This record gives sequence, C-alpha cells and structure tokens, in this order.
Amino acid sequence: MSTLPELGINTIRTLSMDAVERANSGHPGTAMALAPAMYALWQHDLNYDPADPLWPARDRFVLSVGHASMLLYSTLFLTGVRDIQDGKVVDQPALTVEDLKQFRQLSSRTPGHPEYRFTSGVETTTGPLGQGCGNSVGMAIAEKWLAETYNRPGFKLFDYHVTVFCGDGDMMEGVASEAASTAGHLGLGNLTWVYDSNQISIEGSTDLALTEDVGKRFEAYKWHVQTLTDGNDDQAILKALQEAKKVTDRPSLIVLKTVIGYGAPKKAGTASAHGEPLGKDEIKGAKAAYGWPENAGDFYVPDGVQEHFAEGLGKRGAAASAQWRELFSAYKEAHPKEAAELEAIFEHRLPEGWDKDIPVFEADAKGIASRASSGQVLNAVAKNLPWMIGGSADLTPSTKTDIKGGGSFQPPQWGGTYGGRNLHFGVREHAMGSICNGIALSGIRAYGSGFLIFSDYMKAPIRLSAIMELPVTYIFTHDSIGVGEDGPTHQPIEQLAQLRATPGIMTIRPSDANEVAEAWRTLIPMTHKPAVLALSRQNLPTIDRTKYAAASGLAKGAYVLASCEGKPDVILMASGSEVSLVVEAYEKLTAEGVKARVVSIPSFDLFEEQSQEYRDSVLPPDVIGRVAVEQAAAFGWDRYVGLGGSIIAMNSFGASAPASALLTKFGFTPEAVYGAAKRQAARSK
Repeated sequence: MSTLPELGINTIRTLSMDAVERANSGHPGTAMALAPAMYALWQHDLNYDPADPLWPARDRFVLSVGHASMLLYSTLFLTGVRDIQDGKVVDQPALTVEDLKQFRQLSSRTPGHPEYRFTSGVETTTGPLGQGCGNSVGMAIAEKWLAETYNRPGFKLFDYHVTVFCGDGDMMEGVASEAASTAGHLGLGNLTWVYDSNQISIEGSTDLALTEDVGKRFEAYKWHVQTLTDGNDDQAILKALQEAKKVTDRPSLIVLKTVIGYGAPKKAGTASAHGEPLGKDEIKGAKAAYGWPENAGDFYVPDGVQEHFAEGLGKRGAAASAQWRELFSAYKEAHPKEAAELEAIFEHRLPEGWDKDIPVFEADAKGIASRASSGQVLNAVAKNLPWMIGGSADLTPSTKTDIKGGGSFQPPQWGGTYGGRNLHFGVREHAMGSICNGIALSGIRAYGSGFLIFSDYMKAPIRLSAIMELPVTYIFTHDSIGVGEDGPTHQPIEQLAQLRATPGIMTIRPSDANEVAEAWRTLIPMTHKPAVLALSRQNLPTIDRTKYAAASGLAKGAYVLASCEGKPDVILMASGSEVSLVVEAYEKLTAEGVKARVVSIPSFDLFEEQSQEYRDSVLPPDVIGRVAVEQAAAFGWDRYVGLGGSIIAMNSFGASAPASALLTKFGFTPEAVYGAAKRQAARSK
C-alpha cells in the first residue's frame, strides 16, 4: 500500500508522462526524476498560498528547466492553484485535467514551456536555458530591496525565498554563470538553486561536454553547496531545502543526483527519456514500478492525493497569507505613505506627479549628448518614482544612469545596503537583462544600461521582456559610428534593425534633449511593454522649438518637424543625431525655393501604432520624393521611402577614426543629404 506522499510524487510523474504521450511531444524524463524534489518543496517547504497566487510575500518557484513544464503543470493542478483573470484571482482552478490533456496544443493553458501571464502559478517564462536562473537573481534582489526599503520594526512584510530547479543545460549556459557570480557577490541568502544533475543531455552523457565539479565552481562563487546522491529521497531533499534557508548570508546550491526517466524499464538514465514521449510499453513499465493500478487509465488521480496537498501546502499557505494580510492592514495604519507606495507597486500603478520634474531644455546649437540629457531626465523621474532601480554593465559613468543619492545595492561588507537603488552588474550584460526581468516580475521598475553594440549579448532577455510584457527600460548609448576611434567592434550597425524587428518592444532613438524628455514621458506609463532608448555619446544640437515643432510629437513615433506650405516635393526623414543633419539640408533647400519637409522618426514602433490617417498626414502617400538618413543598417527604412526613395545609411561595418572623418567617409554630410534631396525632389516634378 502506497503512502499519500508516495502517491503524491507518483501522480506528478504519471500525469507528466501521460500528457507528453498524448501530445506525442515533450520532455517526460526530467519531470519523472524531479517529482520527489517538487513534492518536498511544494508540500512541505514553499511559503505559498494556492488560493492567492498573487500574494506579494509568497515564495517564488522558478522552473528554469522549462522543457520539464509538465512537472509544474501537474503540481499546479494537484495543489489547486487558483486562476488569475484580468489581474485578479478568481475562484476556479488554474488548471484542470482537461488542460493537462491539451498539453502543447493550440491556445491551451499548458504550452510546451511555461509562460508568464498565460498560466496562473507560472512566475516567469522559461525555455531558453539559464534565463530562469538569471530571473531568480532579479527576484531575490527585489525581495532584499523591498525588505530593506519597506520593512519596519514589528512589520516584517518581506522575507520570502526564491527556489529554482535547474539542470545540466543551465550549468553550461553562460548567463547562469554570470547570474550565479552576481548572486554570490551580493550574498543573496534568500536564493536556492536545486541542480538536477542527471548527467544527460540531448546528445547523450554530459561527459561529452561538462566534466568540471559544478559544486566546487559554486563554492568559488561564494555559494553554500550541498550534495545529495539520491534524487528519490524526498525527506533528505526537504532537509537540504530547510538547511539552505538557514544560510542567510549567501545563496545555496543543492546538487541533486537523479535518474532521468526514473522507473522506465529501458529508457531510465538515457538520452531518449529527455525529449521524446516514452511510448506505451515504457509508460506501462514505469507505472508498474510505481505500484500504479494496472487497470488505471491515463491521467488517473488516486483518491486522497489532492486532499493531501490541500492539507499540507493549502492549509499552511492560507494561514501564512491571512496572517500577512492582517500584518499589512496594521502596517497601513502605522505607515500610510509606505503602504500606499506598496499598493501602487502591487497594482502596477505610477505615483501622482511622477513626471512633474522632467526638464525642458533650451535651444542650444552646441547641445548635449542624449546620454547626458537622459541622465538628467532619469534622475528627475527617479525622484518621484521611488521604486525605480537599475544600473549598468560596468558602464554607469558612460551611460549616465546613476541615480544621484540613491546609494549602491550592495551587502554592507561591500559598502552599500540592500536598499540602494544603483545596481552594479559588472561586465555581465546577459545576466543584467535576465536579472532586470526578474526585478520587473516583482513589480519594481527596472532598467539596465550599456552600449548599443552590446545589446547583442542581451538578445534573449530583451526578447523575453517583450514576450512577458515587462516594463524593463534598456538604456543603450554610443548608438552610431559617432563612437569614432573605438572602431567597428564598438559601432552598432544592425542592432537598431534587430530591435525594431522584435515584436512588443518600443525602440526610441531621440534627436535631441527634448525628444529624450518626451521619450521618458512616453515610456514610463507603458506598464506592459519594454522600451529601448538608443542614445548618443556625442553632443546633439538642442533644436529650437520656437522655430520647429514641439518634441511632444515623439509620443506618436514620428512627426513633422518642419515643412513648406502645401504639398512638399521631398520629405527628409531621420532619427537621432541625423535629424539635425537633415534639418541643415532642409534649410538650404528652402532657401533655394525647393518645397521640403523634415520628419523626425524616433520610433518606428510608436509610429506604426498610429492611425493610417495620422501616418498619411506625416508621410503623404502622393509625395514620392523621399530621403531617409540613419547611421545604421538601411533595413526597415524602405517602408517609409518606397522603392524609388533614397536611403543614406550604413552598408558595411564602421572603421576606427575620429567621428568627423567617419561621417565624411560614409556619406553623412550636409552635401550628401542635399544632393540626394535634390534628386528626389526632381522625381516629384
């Protein structure tokens, strides 16, 4: 006779096997191996209320091995996690048996990899290995920051723990190593990774590619490390999880030796148990090994299993969340200002007057670099948005992203506090992106910064920000060949096109300081979309807005900066530093009697969101004479200039030379723009 704990573990296994088999697609082996660890964590350790999956002080669970999604779906079903609709918890299950049967099917709640916002109980979208590990560090940072900022004597509102299940693939991905190094330096004692060391990858044994002692590596990262040799010993796993929570001055790694596909007669411990259905015979054999009734059909849930989880996790979580709600109610009386801020964080609202100190910049021919004006605007916003935190990949002096007086987020031994608003990611761009996602998943407004060229290192987390609809702000400076002597390795060419091509991202390249101010005014209210700012290192003239159109046009992505009366013969369009270049050509054309228009296009994404009527008013379809200028790849501009239009852009990588020499070499001169404009104007005659 199986005990209820055994039944709970084996029900997770069998539901996972059955779902993969029914879909004829998926990864059953890891779910079978990790079911005992999942049971130990959720039933006995996790501080989580299934009836309130939005409880702000809940422990977080991250399945970084997202291919084992059925491990999580089976557990969410068995523990009775409630659904979330329109941001509110409703009294119906997040998942039913029918949802499990629809695993990997179109529009199901059980997609191939866990998706945040899609399935209640999923804390982050995982799939690309290592990303969940990075997200967890951001979640742990957020908890430390919330606790330091808002906890008060007698009011320990935030004390939650973040637990990750990761695998051999995560340990091979560089982003996980970057994140682990960061967590060790920061002493994040609220973080535990359970490393499923089954030593199997798609190609076979991990001996093909991974032979170091991972535990020793993490000890070098300043982690607390435990090793368990029996992945089926749920009591030993529970003890290790509890021991990890006692270590509060550093993160913990539990190296858990498991057998992938545990119980399958022929496939256990083999690569074939990883990424393909087991087959009916192997499932039958595995179920027999678990003591499953021979006549039990697919998706069988033994009597008492769900009730068992309700008596454990359910009761414990309900009591803990109710106690926290009472505590927060008293906190609101004692600390109303702080409580109001927390409620805004929980509800993804902005504070009143968050934008009241955004500066207006006077016209100035010499101007200011947009990275510098952005730094001023960022500080003006941060003053009135106290839960905005962020930093750079060791480039804050260059990206101008320091929050003045905000302090450094560091443990005391490194001269800071966990309430610091300035994060120091080190030269770890990839981890920076995934950590910022984890912070944003906790409700805090996060930003990360670096050089635009190094957005290449952040492609995966930026993409995941968009998929999850997280309001992370990516501040990228040194946005063109204007970087100069640093040469082609540091001069972005294709990066703007790549970012613009990614769905769900708002990419903005402002032309002057006032467009920078409007960019921040536009992006901050967007609480469900990431934004990218592409900013200059060199000074940009601050456009005289008494002569040219107001910078508020940026909110629509593109706007008429200057224009002739009536229908123009040629439209000059540009973004960023090149806008002042086309303005210069426009003035010369106007002086000669050529009917011209200048359009600033700081954001393709915002412009495409506007009505066709507005877009046609900016770029009239019957004006075929068009010139676009941008110090980047031409890709994408053809939609605005048409097949016969002229694009002055980069068709190669850059070069190492002073910026002025580069502009001449690659054709970004008033003469080149003027000549192209004259030729295009002739097309309209």
